[in-house]
Amino acid sequence: MIDLQQSGQGLEGYGMLVAQLESLLADERDFIANAAQFSAFLFNQLDDLNWAGFYLNRNEELVLGPFQGQIACVRIPFGRGVCGAAAATLQTQRVEDVHAFPGHIACDSASNSELVVPLVKDGRLIGVLDLDSPKLARFGADDQAGIEQLASIFLRLTDC
Repeated sequence: MIDLQQSGQGLEGYGMLVAQLESLLADERDFIANAAQFSAFLFNQLDDLNWAGFYLNRNEELVLGPFQGQIACVRIPFGRGVCGAAAATLQTQRVEDVHAFPGHIACDSASNSELVVPLVKDGRLIGVLDLDSPKLARFGADDQAGIEQLASIFLRLTDC
């Protein structure tokens, strides 16, 4: 497990993860297989996560996809909660304290901070990548940039 915050590696630590993810996904294009591998990869490589996975765009609603962690909410309307906000705005949501986020959906009461990256390919929202942490303010600007880069690799190497 890589503790990017405490090691002071920041984006350099994500550079190692970029190479590992490219290698992991290099020989497979299937969306479900790659999403499952990517969520397991993030869950096992990053510290202080209690959930890592996907919600997929199904007719303007997010539906649970491959993930690692506790059981989760199955459907999330666009615009509701952190994931719904990312889907509606097509902008990454980095939330230091989810309990202060208007309309937060508490799928796991142990989650305190969240990072959600919209997955857009060819101008179309595929879904969102969602990371939850029991630690307040777990995700900083380096995490956001690193996860966005990893998400772009996933989209490039995956048929969606």
